[in-house]
Amino acid sequence: MFGFSRYNYDRFSKSTLVKELAGTKFGSAPEPGDKAPDFELRTIEGEKIRLSDFRGDMNVVLTFGSATCPLTAGSVADLNDLHRQYSSDEVQFLFVYVREAHPGENLPAHKSMKEKVEAAEFFREEEQLEIPVLVDDVNGRVHRKYGSLPNPTFIIDKSGRVAFRALSTRGGVIGEALSELLERQHERGVEHAIVRGGEDAVAPSMKSLLHSYRALERGGSNAISDFREQMGMPGRAIVATSRVIRPVADNPGKSMGAAVAVLGVVGLGLWAGRELRRRRNGMREPYRYPDYRHRTQTGGYDDYEAVGI
Repeated sequence: MFGFSRYNYDRFSKSTLVKELAGTKFGSAPEPGDKAPDFELRTIEGEKIRLSDFRGDMNVVLTFGSATCPLTAGSVADLNDLHRQYSSDEVQFLFVYVREAHPGENLPAHKSMKEKVEAAEFFREEEQLEIPVLVDDVNGRVHRKYGSLPNPTFIIDKSGRVAFRALSTRGGVIGEALSELLERQHERGVEHAIVRGGEDAVAPSMKSLLHSYRALERGGSNAISDFREQMGMPGRAIVATSRVIRPVADNPGKSMGAAVAVLGVVGLGLWAGRELRRRRNGMREPYRYPDYRHRTQTGGYDDYEAVGI
């Protein structure tokens, strides 16, 4: 199962993540109020950045992810929005590129720093990520310190401690936590505060489903087949659905407009068919039958719980 080291794996296995988390959702990640593990990494361009350099001056929004992680692909737009809204002399956004969540023949497990930097650069260009991208070492030294999850985010306050942590990067939740932190710092003149209860341990929402196929496809056919096999029926359903609705995820405005138009035509056709049948039935039968046209059914995927990474 494992490739270059125990950290990197050649093929995705459901048991891999379970073992690393060791029975807890956040694995070995620092808890709210803990001092954030310090590190020094280089950006794609080669600039050295040390986490402790921001201590006393700026809050840091620290996100982890990779090109083949569906959750990461689903979080980039929100990260860019947050960066535009909050980036200032008080907030620094950093993205740490880690191991491939779903390696395949196109984007395999990293065997060298050169390969990893190239993968990180490819990811940044593909997703148009606007925040600085740091590249972890091949053995995941920094990623391990923060729990080895596929796409977590940590808000580290000016004191260098964890103010908030999220199991997966959900833009709305991160934004609310960041707003609360800044408000407390301004009102109370403090550097440290635990906000929104300290963590968001909610499983990823259905939004991540839209981006699954795009991320897995970057890994290759092996990444797709491994996900389907390891995750069983839910995995096969996710792959099939996300492949069909991928245009919506890639270009939501244009695709949603087309979808609305199609639904309108389909709806008109269904209404015309029902009306024609109703009139025919009225001509053939003198009896009045119950009208079920106003019945509605509701349902959806609210609180969808993701089954993969």
